[in-house]
Amino acid sequence: MASGTVGALIAASAAVVAFLGAVHLYYTLATDKFSPRDCGLKQRLQAVSPILTSRTTMWKAWVGFNISHSLGALLFGAVYGYLALFRWPVLVGSPFLLATGALVLGAYLVLGKVYWFSAPFRGIALALLLYLAGLVVALAQT
Repeated sequence: MASGTVGALIAASAAVVAFLGAVHLYYTLATDKFSPRDCGLKQRLQAVSPILTSRTTMWKAWVGFNISHSLGALLFGAVYGYLALFRWPVLVGSPFLLATGALVLGAYLVLGKVYWFSAPFRGIALALLLYLAGLVVALAQT
């Protein structure tokens, strides 16, 4: 079990990321929120292939990217949430895992600032703050 507040902070961070991933997956599969406002553009994206291959369309690549992006966030949330709650000694005992979590969240934060809009940026900022707070407390206890 996680060491009280420390594990809860990192688990909360993981929950925020998993929530963002779940919302993103729902928006991708069940809504038109990632469709362009210009219907003609969507039709073109459904008809045009990337230079890389003619076996897909830009639209399918776009949808696939969004699904895989969602799955990455869900995986991060599941793995770090599980480690924080049920395998705390493994997480806190692994500088690699601790650094990787911080680096992934930091990269998401940069992506959020440069490429995304304010809601996911704020969510990732919250997740990173929770993670870093848990990391600082965990390191202070060792």
